[in-house]
Amino acid sequence: MEKEKLVRAAYQAKEFSYAPYSNFHVGAALLGESGRVYLGCNIENAAFSPTNCAERTAVFKAVSEGERKFKAIALAGDKEEYLTPCGVCRQVMAEFCDPGDFQVICAKNETDFRVYTLQELFPEGFSPENL
Repeated sequence: MEKEKLVRAAYQAKEFSYAPYSNFHVGAALLGESGRVYLGCNIENAAFSPTNCAERTAVFKAVSEGERKFKAIALAGDKEEYLTPCGVCRQVMAEFCDPGDFQVICAKNETDFRVYTLQELFPEGFSPENL
């Protein structure tokens, strides 16, 4: 799948965000090894701790539907800044993705984005191989 299509899908997913406290809406589009795309959005909670990021929503949705290996994820937010995943999301990605091959597409807008590997964003991450 083209990176541009994945970024557009992330912006579409952002529309479903539930962010009444931060007003920071995020969407994610996760490309599975199967070719299927899983969408996620951030879902806030008044207690804050139960809040879930868009990236984890997409990963958990995919895993709950049987997909376990992924090629790329695109992230889209409200601000015209390159949006990168938080540390917890990077850790979750490390569980299911090859750090050297998995691409993290950080969008500033639908046509301007940067592509990183998970390894670049999460060097020395803890993975199943560390157990």
